[in-house]
Amino acid sequence: MLTTARSLSRSFDHSMLLLAISLLPSPLFRQTPSVVGQWSAPFDLNEEAIHAQVLPTGKILFWGLSGSPKLWDPLTLAITAAAPVTALASDANLFCTGHSFLPDGTVLVAGGHVTGNVGQKYAFIYDAFRNTWTRLPDMNAARWYPTNTTLANGDVLVVSGQIDTTQGMNPLPQVWETSGGRWRDLSTAEFVLPFYPYMYAAPNGKVFMAGPEQLTKYLDTTGTGTWANVGSSNFGVRNWGSSVMYEPGKVLILGGVTCPMYGACGVFPTATAEAIDLNSATPAWQFVGSLGTPRKHHNSILLPNGKVLATGGSAGTEDTNSNSTNPAYMAEMWDPAAPGTWTPLVPNTVYRGYHAVSLLLPDGRVLSAGGDFGGTTAEIYSPAYLFNGARPTISSVPAVVNYGQSFFVGTSDAAGIASVTWLSPSAVTHTFNEHQRFNRLNFSQATGGVNVTAPASANVCPPGLYMLFILNGQGIPSIAKFVRIQSGPAAPPAPPTGLTATVSGVNVTVRWADNSTNETGFDIERSTTSATAGFVRIATIGANQTQYKDTTTQKRNTYWYRVRACNSSGCSVYSNVVQASL
Repeated sequence: MLTTARSLSRSFDHSMLLLAISLLPSPLFRQTPSVVGQWSAPFDLNEEAIHAQVLPTGKILFWGLSGSPKLWDPLTLAITAAAPVTALASDANLFCTGHSFLPDGTVLVAGGHVTGNVGQKYAFIYDAFRNTWTRLPDMNAARWYPTNTTLANGDVLVVSGQIDTTQGMNPLPQVWETSGGRWRDLSTAEFVLPFYPYMYAAPNGKVFMAGPEQLTKYLDTTGTGTWANVGSSNFGVRNWGSSVMYEPGKVLILGGVTCPMYGACGVFPTATAEAIDLNSATPAWQFVGSLGTPRKHHNSILLPNGKVLATGGSAGTEDTNSNSTNPAYMAEMWDPAAPGTWTPLVPNTVYRGYHAVSLLLPDGRVLSAGGDFGGTTAEIYSPAYLFNGARPTISSVPAVVNYGQSFFVGTSDAAGIASVTWLSPSAVTHTFNEHQRFNRLNFSQATGGVNVTAPASANVCPPGLYMLFILNGQGIPSIAKFVRIQSGPAAPPAPPTGLTATVSGVNVTVRWADNSTNETGFDIERSTTSATAGFVRIATIGANQTQYKDTTTQKRNTYWYRVRACNSSGCSVYSNVVQASL
């Protein structure tokens, strides 16, 4: 429900306004959902959704001022409590954190809230499948409003965030090294950034800072770090604007206001939007079409068709913590193929301003929720593509693929598939989605499905889970399936064959044929009871080996051996079993 009597009144007045407008002879409001989409009625999440992530289970993890995480299931609409992070640190509060996904689909959450402008130095990992939190080593200092960015190697960069009202912003970028389980300081890249800067892993392997400051930069995260200027955007500071990387290396910034993030404002937000192509030899910001409504505190969402949806925000001059004098209810769409135009769609009901979130659900709908004056309510936007015919369906996908790999997607609608895309799951707060990525995938029709090629480079597609969509010629997307892309082997290795055993004195040497090109090692197992039971692993040896000498055997005993190849994706089936009697 809405949080104040004033906001209840505004919602009622707005509903009456929509009814009145709908009776006017306006082409926009006579258009059907198949043209402008449709909003659901508001419903209650029982918590203001200020931070939200789309989990690989399909559920939404979210929390608000209390920092107590909850789970919402878009299929059943059930709301349940997630495991409390306070079991690991009694004073931890997840409000005002940064968050992005690790390659295994877990969520890394950095920072926290003590009071206004005072942060925490905690970091945690949430596992959706186990509903568990793991506490990481503390960061160098507290962070209140930091940004997380998952890098091409699967590590996570954390920047910005305020320490407290005395020390100010934390200037030290840090990288969580996933494989080493430790923080690495970028000590030669200290730089004061604003709250929740727009950070993106770029095609050149660096991290691009797109705003809200006017001067945009690259951060090289290798070694101890280096900043380099890229260029200034045209409008100026875009505090409480929004930003999205709509194609690899192509970044859009939209809306925002020049007044300080907090305190008195008195300035109207801008309707302008700009884009930059980092793939260019000389990247430069260029104005694109302006929004139909000036906005601040809005959200921008990537859709399966590659278009950008803008929802919520305020067109008023009020300060951040005040109710809007001119809420931006109308949703708008931007198509990179027609960059000069934003298309008005259909307005929602509740003001979604400061502290609101919007994100893409796996079924192609968009959840819009929260906002200090929207309270615990939420609404769901169903884009026009959901009202234009039957959806294609996916019957099968591999769980894991490798970079550049061709893989099969099963579908009975193969002949009509016109595009295949995937999007990383959202991790959004304070107008910026810290884990929103989009790739168009090359594909070809095949019997019973389509053959799809995964992106070749982690620089344009950081490792992790993605929501894969197939779209037909009418632009209608399927319900997504989660696929994980990783470096290294994407499938267990081929099994070894031709296992033999040779006795020499009191030792046994086993030999085999190595049929795999992607193993990381071999497990050697032995039984002292039979050829079918009692096997115990006695050794693990490295890749490309074809023999092992067992020196733990004894005279007047019989042994049975088997071998299998393994890598990070699992192990092969076992080789044949051989017997050795001493």
